[in-house]
Amino acid sequence: MDLTVVDLKRGQRGIIREFADDVLPIKLLELGCLPGNEIEMVQIAPLNDPIYINVNGSHIAIRRSTARLISLDIIEDA
Repeated sequence: MDLTVVDLKRGQRGIIREFADDVLPIKLLELGCLPGNEIEMVQIAPLNDPIYINVNGSHIAIRRSTARLISLDIIEDA
């Protein structure tokens, strides 16, 4: 089972592996949402949508439907 951004808990981090169907808004790519970059879950809105993530120092709000397209590897804290 692939883990996606929506599987992260607040404060948890992961490394972007790939995008489902290679479909992601160009704006997210421009903001650094690229394979190999680290992503952190910052906050989840009260009604669970949108979610706020940190990518390369940029706080970005994305819809859960978009977050499900971004698969990643969880970074385990030592």
